[in-house]
Amino acid sequence: MLCGADEAGRGPVLGPLVVAAVAVDDDEVLRRLGVRDSKKMTPVQREMMYPKIIEICEVEVLSISAEEIDAGRVRASLNKLEAEAFAKVLGRFKGNKLFIDCADVNEKSFADTISSMLGWSGDMVCEHRADDTYPVVSAASIVAKVVRDRTISDLEMEYGEVLGSGYPSDPRTIEFLERWINDKGNPPPFARCSWETTRRIMGRAKNSRLTDW
Repeated sequence: MLCGADEAGRGPVLGPLVVAAVAVDDDEVLRRLGVRDSKKMTPVQREMMYPKIIEICEVEVLSISAEEIDAGRVRASLNKLEAEAFAKVLGRFKGNKLFIDCADVNEKSFADTISSMLGWSGDMVCEHRADDTYPVVSAASIVAKVVRDRTISDLEMEYGEVLGSGYPSDPRTIEFLERWINDKGNPPPFARCSWETTRRIMGRAKNSRLTDW
């Protein structure tokens, strides 16, 4: 069996980090399906592909909330938290050949960390851009991205706000975060308070309230 793992949502200031593992006996079925790096697919294409992957593959998904990320970063780096998440979703698949999209600059270090957490030193490929090279990782990237996008969509429905992509580079995301913090005095519960983006907006809001006096 071949197993691939990838994440979606490492950089956003809003919403969860989602890590997925996908396993299949033969990745030729994924090649025929046309899987590819989720970033090279439209949201509609990903949504159409998602149920097909779920149907033919074994899948494990872990969603880590903004609150959990903030709490985790008190004790560990983001890379360490991601390695822990990869180890969790890969746990049931160890013993098979594992393909991982590396989240660290150092591929070997990231692979060694995951192997140590798994308690297993078997056949593992950990590379940058693995989601563009190995079909099982492409499939995992699609699953992770769809789960995260659906979470953001659910939050927009619940709060009646447009959150954008959740990334600090998205003007819609920054506009939402600034409006929320200015109105309520604190970040929304699904914002990553340990992110510099949130801290900066909080600082500006506090200074603005002080000058109002």
